[in-house]
Amino acid sequence: MEMISKNRKASFQYTFIDKLTAGMVLQGTEIKSIRAKDVSIDEAYCLIQDGELFIRNMHVGIYDQGSYNNHEPKRDRKLLLNRNEIKKNERKI
Repeated sequence: MEMISKNRKASFQYTFIDKLTAGMVLQGTEIKSIRAKDVSIDEAYCLIQDGELFIRNMHVGIYDQGSYNNHEPKRDRKLLLNRNEIKKNERKI
């Protein structure tokens, strides 16, 4: 699987204790923008709300050939993890 975006600045400013691999709920035009590598996670962060994990401030550019159904560039996107993994990380926080 190909790496699409990486926040290099974060690895210099922070120490990573754990790394997680998660799926993400996306809309149709977001998938095409991400495949075109029009994505930035420089200002993004994750938060837990009501037992679900979300990524906030992740910028996915607007798809040029999209219609009026285009997505919002900085909307909150749900990350897909097992409930046990979310609870484990919530206890650590």
